[in-house]
Amino acid sequence: MTLQKKRALHIGSVSWLLLGAMSHNALADDTPTQLPDITVTAPSPIQRHRTAPTRTPSHVVRAAPSRNRERAAAVQPAPAAPAPQQGVLPVVTDQFATVTVIPNEELRRSGAATLGDLLFSKPGITGSSFAPGASSRPIIRGLDVNRVGIVENGLGGGGVSDLGEDHFVPIDPLSTNQIEVVRGPAALRYGSTSIGGVVSATNNRIPDAMPTCAAAPFQSYGLPVKAPLADAGAPGCLNVETRTSVSSVNRGVEGGMLLDAGGNNVAVHADVYGRSTSDYSIPSYPYLFVPGQPFNGRQPNSATQSDGASVGASYFFQGGYIGAAITQNDSLYHIPGIDGADHQTRIDAHQTKIAVKGEYRPDTAAIDAVRFWVGATDYRHNELGLADPTDPFSDGVRQTFTNKEQEARVEVQMMPFNARFATVTTAFGVQAGHQELTAPSPDDPGSLFNGLWSPNNNNRVAGYVFNEFKFTDSTKAQIAGRIEHVDLHGSMPNFPADYLPDGAPQISIARNPSYTPISGSIGLLQNLPGDLVGSITAQYVERAPKPAELFSRGAHDATATFDIGNPNLTIETAKSVEIGLRKATGPFRFEATAYYTRFSNFIYRRLTGVMCGDDFDSCGNGDPNNEARQAVYSQRDAIFRGAEFQSQFDIGPLNGGIWGIENQFDVVRATFTDGSNVPRIPPVRLGGGLYWRDSNWLTRINLVHAFAQNDIAVIGETPTAGYNLLNAEITYNTKLNSSWIGAREMTLGLVGNNLLNQNIRNSVSYTKDEVLMPGLGVRAFANLKF
Repeated sequence: MTLQKKRALHIGSVSWLLLGAMSHNALADDTPTQLPDITVTAPSPIQRHRTAPTRTPSHVVRAAPSRNRERAAAVQPAPAAPAPQQGVLPVVTDQFATVTVIPNEELRRSGAATLGDLLFSKPGITGSSFAPGASSRPIIRGLDVNRVGIVENGLGGGGVSDLGEDHFVPIDPLSTNQIEVVRGPAALRYGSTSIGGVVSATNNRIPDAMPTCAAAPFQSYGLPVKAPLADAGAPGCLNVETRTSVSSVNRGVEGGMLLDAGGNNVAVHADVYGRSTSDYSIPSYPYLFVPGQPFNGRQPNSATQSDGASVGASYFFQGGYIGAAITQNDSLYHIPGIDGADHQTRIDAHQTKIAVKGEYRPDTAAIDAVRFWVGATDYRHNELGLADPTDPFSDGVRQTFTNKEQEARVEVQMMPFNARFATVTTAFGVQAGHQELTAPSPDDPGSLFNGLWSPNNNNRVAGYVFNEFKFTDSTKAQIAGRIEHVDLHGSMPNFPADYLPDGAPQISIARNPSYTPISGSIGLLQNLPGDLVGSITAQYVERAPKPAELFSRGAHDATATFDIGNPNLTIETAKSVEIGLRKATGPFRFEATAYYTRFSNFIYRRLTGVMCGDDFDSCGNGDPNNEARQAVYSQRDAIFRGAEFQSQFDIGPLNGGIWGIENQFDVVRATFTDGSNVPRIPPVRLGGGLYWRDSNWLTRINLVHAFAQNDIAVIGETPTAGYNLLNAEITYNTKLNSSWIGAREMTLGLVGNNLLNQNIRNSVSYTKDEVLMPGLGVRAFANLKF
């Protein structure tokens, strides 16, 4: 371990102990700060019911009177609680999995254009940063693409971001209300493609509750009349929200509008958004090893443009609801880097998604709820660019990617029953899906290596069960299991054993592998003195190989590799144990986790040291124009271990508000069992800051230091320098008199990013030696609710 990493671990340990000492007094300090009400639904199909809700019930009708459930219209509203203050660290203590939550108010302040950019500095999480602001996929504990699932409202994202690092994720934070990140294996509910974790985005595109509107003030005009009854039928309800911002670093402009309306047991949602940016500013020349390229103070070829819209509706009936939505996502973005700039590479992507979901709470003694999700996606993008950088008339489609995917999932949550030793709650689920992928290219049609892995298709079906045991109010346990079956169909040329051309003709051979991964987990939650919650979980998870790992056969521009799949790959397994300690209440809030995962048959791109051109015959021929590194999908055993910590401490009152300190620390170390390094692993990071907030204002300043990453692969990876990322923000939120432009709530803010204007290179990015993260920038935003 390097001296810098040892120092980082010591600093992290000291800060942990120091904050623990401060919490001794904090535990006894009953602060009036209202903490956010965080509801998490991603990790488990067992949904817990709030015993003392402070908000409108989540559905108009929940169940039949025989089970002491009443119609929502008859529920007496609870006394209004103080609004949660902005910037409070949300800590989830009631889930067996480790969950990071990005609530709506943080999403609005962040303004990130991609999920990867949004999560870039969260402990245990970062982004791939292939094309910042356009294509950045979340990476969880050093695991990405094929091991991190991305879902929206319970259904898969439906793009091809897991099949190419330059492909965007068709989920925009501008239209999202909450993000949940399960750090660690989430395969038990979402499938083996989530062996490393899952990022779950939620919004109201399929309403799961009737909208609520603030009651208009009753006007009597001095006449002796009675006010209307509080439970009198309302003609309907309409809420409108606008989200707008401008940014200096990329001359960006974005805006969105959301509409929620309801009446007569029908709720309707519609939203539309758009974003446009130019090439973003960077601190210095971006190309680390290639001098003399054109440079004007901005990252060449990094402009973006995206827009989208959705409309959905739900019908509420006795005991539940059913709803549907249709969503369109469009994005046109440029690919930075030397090759991308020379060829003016850009991606023109379009996705149409249809989703249906519902819930029913029957009047039975055994079943608590039945929930279902059904979705279909039609995704297509064209990769555009110059065939010859010297010929501006050679612009055209270089490759086309398509994904047609269907998915369905049904879950049944049983009523809790008393098993004497514990109260047991069980949930069952079944899941099925079909996917067809193509990636044809107009260049060299008919070649064995045309289309990278095109075409291929796969079918999957799975069943899973979660059991939760409540031994006492303080002690709970969970046992869960999953079995799935995956059939894949594609083709591969017959490569020589040493992956070097031998003059023998190659032919395409149909490949039809199938796999049956089986996974299981056990976990324990224990409430401890001082509102602490301890947890320990152990998981055994199996993952079936993905199509790209099995059928790849050609040059992959995004990674600058000539990928060769392996149709003989076996199931990848992960044995993981994790311990955690969390505190969500009071002035001192924190979460700390440590984990150890051992992979058997870990699938990775093995760089052979051979350089290739556009076809296999060029591999190893010594041509200086060969730019693609040969990469063969292989398997080895690997070990991932690490720790994460974040906290907030409200020190005390100041000028009518509360000020405090916050800090964070995360580290992941990944090696193969022979001691060599797994490539592209995030660096050790240590950060902290100050904040002040009251019921209207939030001010924060935060510095994250990333240490240099020198634990790199032997072939094909370079060291990455450390950096200091300084951000600051000021936000103002207030209620308005609706007579003022009709708005009832307003949020305004200024956010400064990379205020030190540092050269930031992301060690996990394939393009880090050619693409810098954005430099100093200021973003101004305004959100209005009507």
